[in-house]
Amino acid sequence: MAVTVALAGDTMLGRGVADEIAASGPHGLFSAGVREVFAEADLALLNLECCVSARGRRWDAPGKPFHFRAPPDAVGALTDLGVDCVTLANNHALDYGPDALEDTLEHLERAGIRVVGAGASPEEARESVVLEAGGVRVAVVGITDHPADFAVGPGRPGVAHAELEKGVPEHLLEQIRRLRASSDAVLVLPHWGPNMTQEPLPYVRRAARALVDAGATLIAGSSAHVFHGVAWPVIFDMGDFIDDYVVSEMLRNDLGLLFLVTLDRAGPSRIEAVPLRLGFSHTSLAGDADHLWIAERFTRACAAFGTRVTTDEGRLVIDGPPRAGGP
Repeated sequence: MAVTVALAGDTMLGRGVADEIAASGPHGLFSAGVREVFAEADLALLNLECCVSARGRRWDAPGKPFHFRAPPDAVGALTDLGVDCVTLANNHALDYGPDALEDTLEHLERAGIRVVGAGASPEEARESVVLEAGGVRVAVVGITDHPADFAVGPGRPGVAHAELEKGVPEHLLEQIRRLRASSDAVLVLPHWGPNMTQEPLPYVRRAARALVDAGATLIAGSSAHVFHGVAWPVIFDMGDFIDDYVVSEMLRNDLGLLFLVTLDRAGPSRIEAVPLRLGFSHTSLAGDADHLWIAERFTRACAAFGTRVTTDEGRLVIDGPPRAGGP
């Protein structure tokens, strides 16, 4: 038995996207083509890079320039795509404080969307969820390596924080070992490394190897705002999925990838990457010139890990473990 899992990166529904939702509602943010790709999946997950609330006040931290808050009806954009689970382990879940985080959890729960990576207590924030489709049980864990001041603590809501530069915490490795013994697959969604990098930093690669050795069968990262290469079974960074960000002409953070992963009890067997074009507060499938740029960059990024990319009906495909490489 195998399932198809759709995976998307940073999904920011605040600021300019929130203005679009206020003007036109949440149902037009993604093109029909994007929705059709999601419809192919049995399970869908993404990194929700904002809180969802009408309450709260901006998190007051030195040097924090951006605060993202989506309106409650933004959840409709996620249900349109059939999203089953989001990770809130990132640097925007607490942008408007614990009240807004509480609202976010409630809005998502009401919509039937599971959450990892944040909560009212350390136990809740670090807790995994188990998704099931086609007879395959997939355990999901969310973590972030920044910011430290968002870290959950006793009596303090927050995110599942791990100082990955110092190594992967033993409690996280042990959690993955337990989940691997009790589930068919373990999917880790880490928010790691700095923004606007073209490849994973050495400590991210070390953390990926430790997570895989502990039993993670698939890792799908985010944080850089641009996609990185794949070192089987690690998608180092999925890039952005929707936002209103300023675009770097060199890094092209307005071009991204949506991943479809075929997964069974033995792990992933096929990864398909679907090229995307991120307009201002709207995401669609990439056109010819953008598609070519994405394909060339993704192929080079994967080749650095010994991972071969082929093309199948416009999708960028990785079949089975590569001949060499690894995190």
